[in-house]
Amino acid sequence: MAATQVLDDPLRFDRPAPPATVVIFGANGDLTQRKLMPALYRLAFERRLAPGFAVIGTSRTVMSDAEFRAKMRAGVEKYLEDSPFDAALWEEFERGLYYLAGDISGDALYHELGAKLAAVEAERHTGGNALFYLSTQPSYYARVAEGLGTAGLQRTEDPAAWRRIIVEKPFGHDQASARQLNASLHGVFEEPNIYRIDHYLGKETVQNILAFRFGNGIFEPLWNRRYVNHVQITAAENIGVEGRGGYYQEAGALRDMIQNHLMQVMATIAMEPPAVFDAATVRDERAKLLRSIRILKPDEVATHAVAGQYGPAQIGGERLAGFREEKGVAPDARTDTYAAVTLFIENWRWAGVPFYIRSGKRLPKRVTDIAIQFNTAPLSLFADGEPGKWPNLLVVRIQPEEGISLRFFSKRPGSGMTLRPVTMDFNYGTSFGERSPSAYETLLLDALLGDPTLYTRQDMVEASWAVVQPILDVWSGSRFEFPNYASGTWGPKESEEMLARRGHVWRIP
Repeated sequence: MAATQVLDDPLRFDRPAPPATVVIFGANGDLTQRKLMPALYRLAFERRLAPGFAVIGTSRTVMSDAEFRAKMRAGVEKYLEDSPFDAALWEEFERGLYYLAGDISGDALYHELGAKLAAVEAERHTGGNALFYLSTQPSYYARVAEGLGTAGLQRTEDPAAWRRIIVEKPFGHDQASARQLNASLHGVFEEPNIYRIDHYLGKETVQNILAFRFGNGIFEPLWNRRYVNHVQITAAENIGVEGRGGYYQEAGALRDMIQNHLMQVMATIAMEPPAVFDAATVRDERAKLLRSIRILKPDEVATHAVAGQYGPAQIGGERLAGFREEKGVAPDARTDTYAAVTLFIENWRWAGVPFYIRSGKRLPKRVTDIAIQFNTAPLSLFADGEPGKWPNLLVVRIQPEEGISLRFFSKRPGSGMTLRPVTMDFNYGTSFGERSPSAYETLLLDALLGDPTLYTRQDMVEASWAVVQPILDVWSGSRFEFPNYASGTWGPKESEEMLARRGHVWRIP
């Protein structure tokens, strides 16, 4: 099936997906209950799924189909957002839910899965189409792909049917492991059938960056080094590791957020206009942008990258634990819970414009946004030099309140010519008055339709690792004085100093 053109298709969410079976590996995990099943149920609620749609969940836990259906219902009722739960619809939906217990490290499960797929296809008329979703620990990704290949489940005898695989992040632990994982997947599936999911790309506001830039005639002419002073991309969380200390201790903020989510956001905000809007050209431009980022030399890392780790703090009468006090975390852990980097793009559009990217836990608030600061007017004609103090700023808010705001200057009422900054604001919720689909709804539907536009490609993954790897190499041999910022603050002072060297300050969202 040819890839659809995302922005050119006004009926994108009006077209149902073809009949198919979604096989979820690790179906007894948290992701399935919190995100995947509510997203699939919502697609069914919107009549986007075919009558022959089915789900086969698999994990080591022994369960009957009835027990699996009851557990999935509990998850949907608990985590479904912005939608009522329809019991009658669920009864129809759950008829397509099946379960198969087994060990993904052995071969027996995959042969049993082949038989289960055939039985479900005969009962639900799925046409032989199957989407394999890897919701397991990352260390099992290659093994699952190998098992599917050993059982021959990556292909069908029907030339009209398809088999695709969705791989959750993290995609590799470093550059070498990412390449090894790619090789393992390519040993079984062809690249067009591999969907590397990054849920940030499924967020409505991130998608709207493309429409905002290339659907309007007034912004794109300013989108370059002549008018843009610098760009700040922030992904802040006010929570800690929330019981995921063991995983997070091995990941850290640079790997967990910047290497994948935020670098994909950066590629979307800075990419060149594609010739046409289809999956291949959009992803080509994102990949080209990532390859254009200047790779830091080892002696540049200290001035262009900052690592941080939160310590304990007393806020509002409540003591917040430091990272090293969290469950599952070693008392001398050197994991970065905060990371900030300065990146430069070596192309004609962006040469010399710094892109500041930061992400951290236990910061003052939960917010993800992109702030594009424009150059000040070349001559200050008005009182107090205020335009220089408050430059024009365009902010794209990704979460929690999706929207876009533009700061410019207006004359204060009264005599004289004194200016003040004002904001023109666009908010998704109030402007459209309708619910936006969740990122997983969008991405699951796209995978069923065969549209990889919002998924990352192998060359994009390797290009982002090429940028991050030199920083990881230097940090792995460094001794940090952790913790170096208190919970509830905006990170270590070294992060502020990094921007101050170029006369910039972090914007407080």
